[in-house]
Amino acid sequence: MRFNLTGGVGVVLAVVALIVAYGTLYTVHQTQQALVIRLGQPVKVRTDPGLYAKWPLIDSVIVIDKRILDLEAPSQEVIASDQKRLVVDSFARYRVQNPLKFYQTVGSIEAVNTRLSTLLISALRRVLGEATFIQVVRDERPQLTQKMREQLDHEAAAFGIAVVDVRIRRADLPEQNSQAVYQRMQTERQREAAEFRAQGSQRSQEIRSKADRDVTVLVAEATSKAEQIRGEGDAQRNRIFADAYGKDQDFFGFYRSMQAYETGFGHSDTRMLLNLDTNFFRYFVDPSGKANK
Repeated sequence: MRFNLTGGVGVVLAVVALIVAYGTLYTVHQTQQALVIRLGQPVKVRTDPGLYAKWPLIDSVIVIDKRILDLEAPSQEVIASDQKRLVVDSFARYRVQNPLKFYQTVGSIEAVNTRLSTLLISALRRVLGEATFIQVVRDERPQLTQKMREQLDHEAAAFGIAVVDVRIRRADLPEQNSQAVYQRMQTERQREAAEFRAQGSQRSQEIRSKADRDVTVLVAEATSKAEQIRGEGDAQRNRIFADAYGKDQDFFGFYRSMQAYETGFGHSDTRMLLNLDTNFFRYFVDPSGKANK
C-alpha cells in the first residue's frame, strides 16, 4: 500500500514537472523572433534562435516572423504631372526590425499590412504625381521606385518596420485611353511609312535619272571616240592606198579590181548585165588590164 502511494506521488510529481517545464521553456526558430510579455508588459526580446526559459503562468511569448514579407497593394489610378492617367500595380517587401515597437504600435502582421498598404498608396500618388507619363513607364522608373521606398521606409519606421524594396509591377493607361493612344500611334506610323516611301521613290527617281544621264554621256563619248578612231583608220587606209598607188599603179589597179570582183560576185544569186567592153571587166579580157584603155 505504501509502495503504491509512493508510486502515485511520483507520477503526480512527474506530470507537474512536465507541466512546469512546458510552461517554462520555449523555442525560437531561425525564422522567428520572440517577445516575452509579463502581465501585459513586454520584458524581453529574443532575436537569436535557441531554447529559452520564462516564468510559467505569468509570462507569455509572442512569436513574430523575422523573414522578408510581401505586401501587395491594390491597383490605383494615378494622374501624372502631364495630366495623363495611369493604372498602377505596385508591391513592397519588408521585415520586422524592432519587435517591441511593432508589438506596441500594430501588434500583428495583418494590422501592419493594412497600415503599410495605405502608406504605400500615398507614397505612390505623391511620387508619380510629380513625374511625367514617359518617366513612369520608361525613363525613370527605377529612380521613382527608389524614392517611393525611401518615403515608405521613413513612415514605416514608426511601426518597427524596415522596407526592403518597392516595385511597380505594371503602369498602363486606362482601357478607354489605350485604344485612342493605339489609334493615334497607328496613324502616326502610317504617316511616317508613307513619308519614307515617298522619299524612297524620289531618291529612286534621282538615281535612275542620273544613271540614264551617265549612260547617255558614256554612249556619246564612246560614239565620238569610235568615229574618231574610224576616221583615223580611214585616213590611214587612204594614205596606204595612196602610197601603194604611187609605188605600183598597175598592181594597185589589179588589187582594187579583185576586191570589186569579190564584193560584186560574193553572193551566189548575183546577176549583172554588163558589156564585156566595160572597164570593170578589163582583167577578164586582158590579164594585164590594158584593154579598153
